Amino acid sequence: MPEFTIGIEEEFQTIDPVTRDLRSHMSEIVEGGKVVLQEQVKAEMHQSVVEVGTVICRNIQEAREQVTYLRKMVIDLAAKAGLRIAAAGTHPFSRWQDQPITPDARYDKIVEELQEAARSNLVFGMHVHIGLENRELGVYVMNTLRYFLPHIFALSTNSPFWEGRETGYKSFRTKVFERFPRTGIPDYFGSASEYDEYIALLVKTGCIDNGKKIWWDLRLHPFFDTIEYRICDMPLRVDETVALAAVMQAVVAKIYKLKTQNLNFRLYRKALINENKWRAARYGLDGKLIDFGKETEVPTRELIMELLEFVDDVLDELGSRKEVEYILQMMEMGTGADRQLKVFRETNDLKKVVDFIMAETSYGLI
Repeated sequence: MPEFTIGIEEEFQTIDPVTRDLRSHMSEIVEGGKVVLQEQVKAEMHQSVVEVGTVICRNIQEAREQVTYLRKMVIDLAAKAGLRIAAAGTHPFSRWQDQPITPDARYDKIVEELQEAARSNLVFGMHVHIGLENRELGVYVMNTLRYFLPHIFALSTNSPFWEGRETGYKSFRTKVFERFPRTGIPDYFGSASEYDEYIALLVKTGCIDNGKKIWWDLRLHPFFDTIEYRICDMPLRVDETVALAAVMQAVVAKIYKLKTQNLNFRLYRKALINENKWRAARYGLDGKLIDFGKETEVPTRELIMELLEFVDDVLDELGSRKEVEYILQMMEMGTGADRQLKVFRETNDLKKVVDFIMAETSYGLI
């Protein structure tokens, strides 16, 4: 079996320790980090967002080391600038209207084109790249993988608040991001050449200037031989990030294994998968998803247990059994959204929710 290398990108919030609001001094963190972290730390469109990315990791243990190291470094760099770091899909009460955009030609172009949709896109995600042998295999895996996106997304839900309001969603981040074009569950593609022709047509007709302007929940990366998962909210803990990445890698490996045995997984329409994505955004782990094979609703937790059984036979080869089994603990303690909401119900204070998020962000790092 190939290595199925892993790369993880995490987007953090920079927080004022007094007001608990977002602070736009990210540049101090990024510039301070350039010496040590070089290209592993970078600015995002809003100045209160700082993104870090691992190097290419050969296995989930290397990925854990990298994610842990990068979180520690960002927390330390922020502390030197008098700031704190928080990991969640949205800030509980900050207003996007108050957050300046990072001066950059690329971001200027996005704001010029997308206007308020871009300015209001104050959301934080976690992206995971899984390496593949070639783009043809990438398209094959992407087609099959789409079905499992809502299951994985439900586990990551961590954005129940927006601008000081309880939204009723476990992930409101995804509702904000859907204002962008070329988002959501991707279509099915018959081959890598069909996928490349689609991108070429969009470039030729002025829709995009390169393939990175396709912001789907899952995409074949335009420049690297990787499948990139983009659907997840930013998780609270390192342990959650690592567990989700381990599951993502395992699903890719399982689909590859089935292909080598000439076993195909049934492909489902984007419109059907979207029904499950909506349910995952609204209810997280506490709702039901549709089992399309049985044509019936099934509790989300049951389908996640089925997903763990589905990938079980590749875990030992990948060396990721321990990391994937942490998913059971995540289901027991609830998603980041569940835990944020619990704090809010107990305190009725969104600043206390921010304090909780910051504490969870550094959990296990000491």
